[in-house]
Amino acid sequence: MSDVCQLCGSDRDVEAVALAPRDETVALCAVCRDQLSGEAALDANHLRCLNESAWSQEPAVQVAAWRLLKKLAAEGETWAQDLLDMLYLEPEVLEWAEAGDEEEEELTLKDAHGNILRNGDTVILVKDLDVKGAGFTAKRGTQVKNIRITDDGRHFEGKVNGTSIYIVAEYTKKA
Repeated sequence: MSDVCQLCGSDRDVEAVALAPRDETVALCAVCRDQLSGEAALDANHLRCLNESAWSQEPAVQVAAWRLLKKLAAEGETWAQDLLDMLYLEPEVLEWAEAGDEEEEELTLKDAHGNILRNGDTVILVKDLDVKGAGFTAKRGTQVKNIRITDDGRHFEGKVNGTSIYIVAEYTKKA
């Protein structure tokens, strides 16, 4: 296993990460590892390293790069989409990359415009919402900071007027 991150080249806190559904591993630093797993928000500037690592001859590195590029492209990073359009993966490697992507897609929550929402994001309400049991209406344009995604695939939790409420993702847009 490599002493450096196979995506960005960092030599800090590098560990082997298995890429489902196969048991093959890739060496990743904590920053790349957390972004790939979804535990940290994507840092497009850090992930510019994918411009080089996506062309690796190692299938596991190609899969990790492809999955991160898909996430970046879904968040509107045009350079990531351009790189995905140019990138060629062997059919079995692409199938492997997409298999892990499907698992991720099942857990994604999207706003009214199709943007992927993640824990900690800030959103804006796109319509007035009557808050049952709280006796107020959350007005359109209200900003909800530091959201927490729920397991049901449709709602997230956030605070409006100091009250913690569950909000349907389709009634918001990412700020």
